[in-house]
Amino acid sequence: MSEHPQLPPQQGFPGRTPPPPAYTPAPMSPTEERNLGMIAHLVPAVLLPLSAGTLGFVGSLVIYLVYKDRGPFVRAHAANSLNVQIITAILLLASSVLMLLLVGFILYPLVIVVATVIHVLGAVKANNGEWWTPPMTPQLVK
Repeated sequence: MSEHPQLPPQQGFPGRTPPPPAYTPAPMSPTEERNLGMIAHLVPAVLLPLSAGTLGFVGSLVIYLVYKDRGPFVRAHAANSLNVQIITAILLLASSVLMLLLVGFILYPLVIVVATVIHVLGAVKANNGEWWTPPMTPQLVK
């Protein structure tokens, strides 16, 4: 039976090996940040109309969770995209309730169209490398 050799004990850790260094994500280039910021808006812009407003948040959430620590530009655009999605979900829920009064049948598609336009504007701004805060959207995710 062969035993695995251990590293010699370090100072401050008598008889134990030191813990591994913490993981720090590598920073991204400005082009990568712009592209991911654009994707954070384009994916919801495509998924909103295709899924009737139910899956738009998925792309924004994935990009936010995976890339939020890799660059401030990606974080800002992904957070803005998530904020638009949160407000969109609230408005879609309200318009679903208003379908009982028949107003919701007009409001529901209108909310999807407006949210899609806001995401397209955000994608253009991100592609141009501009910092942008969507209109009429509170900053719930930062």
